[in-house]
Amino acid sequence: MPATAALSALGQSLWLDNITRDLLDNGTLQVYIDTLSVTGLTSNPTIFDKAIAGSAAYDAEIRQRHAAGGSDEDLFFNLAIADLRRAADLFAPVHAARCGVDGFVSLEVSPRLAHDTDATIAQAKALHARAARANLFMKIPGTAEGLPAISECLCAGVPVNVTLLFSVGQYRAAVDAWLTGLERRVEMGMAPDIASVASLFVSRWDVAIADKVDPSLRNTLGIAVAGQVYRAYREMMASDRFQRLQTLGARPQRLLFASTGTKDPGASDTLYVDALAAPNTINTMPEKTLRAYCKDGRQPLAMVHDAGAADAMVARHAAAGIDIDALGTRLQDEGAGSFVASWESLLAAVAAKRAAA
Repeated sequence: MPATAALSALGQSLWLDNITRDLLDNGTLQVYIDTLSVTGLTSNPTIFDKAIAGSAAYDAEIRQRHAAGGSDEDLFFNLAIADLRRAADLFAPVHAARCGVDGFVSLEVSPRLAHDTDATIAQAKALHARAARANLFMKIPGTAEGLPAISECLCAGVPVNVTLLFSVGQYRAAVDAWLTGLERRVEMGMAPDIASVASLFVSRWDVAIADKVDPSLRNTLGIAVAGQVYRAYREMMASDRFQRLQTLGARPQRLLFASTGTKDPGASDTLYVDALAAPNTINTMPEKTLRAYCKDGRQPLAMVHDAGAADAMVARHAAAGIDIDALGTRLQDEGAGSFVASWESLLAAVAAKRAAA
């Protein structure tokens, strides 16, 4: 059995962390669905920046839409929604077969809005309505200002992918925002069956401290933090608060392991995939990692429920001088900033192509 199929059989969903028009036009995404057990995908500003700036695949549509006027941002969202609708339709059979648990694609609100609650809510609702696909998540960052937007959007029936989560504390805050949104729906007489995932970024922990710890600790902190969050995820599913909602039709907010491509050239390409084979979760991986796992991935072993080893590894990093809480906050802030930079680059690429048209 291929490693990807074995991972799927274990109970972990494999999502692709990429989308380009070429992937859709040449049938590669369909091949991934049919042969590599891929059951969803995610996108972000960096992915779209590379896709639009790095190819001519979007040029004709940019020329066509340029004539209609509008802002560069609005033109970009037209391009992105066109791609994501096509991808959502490819995953629609998965979404139906798995009763709405899987088969999703994700579109991110403007990173400029990461600290603007009201604007995030308005844009998330408008974009989801514009896309008109039930299996499309709106990605909203788990920042302090993003949390109330998450609750409001879920209450309004918008499926949410909570992004830019790094630490256990940030994850638990996202869970609270999710539960609050569903509880509001119940209070209003509506069913709490709105899908959500919580995206934990893993590899950036190890990149941040690569030159600050002993080589024996290299590439171990991200996996350790993920182990602690996995324990918190299982505690959430067992909690009275969630189970009350579950009796009314709610489903768990699934834990999604993001940023699982290996950044250290000296480490295995499948380092994070091998370590994070957790049932009832999602691993979203870049194409390079997906292909490497297909070729070289080991038969998966399920993550243990007891995070004692994770706690011990985090403690070793703390003893080495790493302030885990401060680093988690910094990583979220830097992640939000890097997406803004990608957003500006993306809009500049759209503007340049409009000017050429």
